[in-house]
Amino acid sequence: MSRTAIIVFSAAALTSMGAGAAQRSQQPVIEVFKSPTCGCCSQWIDHMRANGFTVRATNRDDMTAVKASHRVPDQVQSCHTGVVDGYVIEGHVPAADVHRLLKERPAVAGVAVPGMPIGSPGMEVEGAKAQPYNVMSFDTQGVTRVFAKH
Repeated sequence: MSRTAIIVFSAAALTSMGAGAAQRSQQPVIEVFKSPTCGCCSQWIDHMRANGFTVRATNRDDMTAVKASHRVPDQVQSCHTGVVDGYVIEGHVPAADVHRLLKERPAVAGVAVPGMPIGSPGMEVEGAKAQPYNVMSFDTQGVTRVFAKH
């Protein structure tokens, strides 16, 4: 291989590596607070990672304090709480809905899937029929609205 070909090849490889690093750094970062013993929370984290999010998970023994500090309304609470780009993500919200939230940037505090419906991300149960559920948006006064239906 000629010296020029080596230089061109090396430059292309470095550019490609740099593009990969740039792509990784553009992934949304979500901080997730969860109980250390919650298996479905870990499965939801896997779902988020598989759908382009960088996840930083923090185990907390007192999730009530986390939800209170992020002003998650009682009626939409679930098992874990996340924060991404200024929005609160409560419970088993599908990654596609989080991507939509970040793209549309509505004037809400966050979105939530109340409870733990079977079939939502992280709550898949082999052989069980998925339950219909809503992703709810909520504001700082606790007003909720349907953001998405599943």
